[in-house]
Amino acid sequence: MSEGSIEFILLNVDLQIKMGRGKIEIKRIENTTNRQVTFCKRRNGLLKKAYELSILCDAEVALIVFSSRGRLYEYSNNNSIRNTIERYKKACSDSSGSTSITEINAQYYQQESAKLRQQIQMLQNSNRHLMGDALSTLSVKELKQLENRLERGINRIRSKKHEMLLAEIEYLQKKVNPLLLIPVYMWLLFF
Repeated sequence: MSEGSIEFILLNVDLQIKMGRGKIEIKRIENTTNRQVTFCKRRNGLLKKAYELSILCDAEVALIVFSSRGRLYEYSNNNSIRNTIERYKKACSDSSGSTSITEINAQYYQQESAKLRQQIQMLQNSNRHLMGDALSTLSVKELKQLENRLERGINRIRSKKHEMLLAEIEYLQKKVNPLLLIPVYMWLLFF
């Protein structure tokens, strides 16, 4: 297989497909309107199947479709078709050498693991800074940014607290007002 090309191998395939409404012959649709409608429906079905495959089987899926008018439709479950294509190219070029697919996958997951470890470390450092720990490593500019971030957070917290207190006061006022409308002599009956 040459780099960047994909081979489709059809073995013993009957060119008639049984759909929900019966069998259809697989050949080019001559009517342009019907062809466009079929393209849209089948494209959407194909995209749905790619999505389902990625979710159900935890597979890395990238799908690229060009319409007859040259319009691009694409799907990738990891939000980057380029990464999947690069992985595909690397697998093709390495498979001609001595590296196996298993080793390529292991390398890929090691890289992903390293990226995730780095993200975790960054989040832990950020959390420490928010708690007031490990501040000696920060510059004055970074300390000011942290201070502004904390002030914005405190303002949002105070605003939410104020909103909740007002709602509670309003609720209590509604609860008390009907009691004020009951005449005093009726109060005496309760006691």
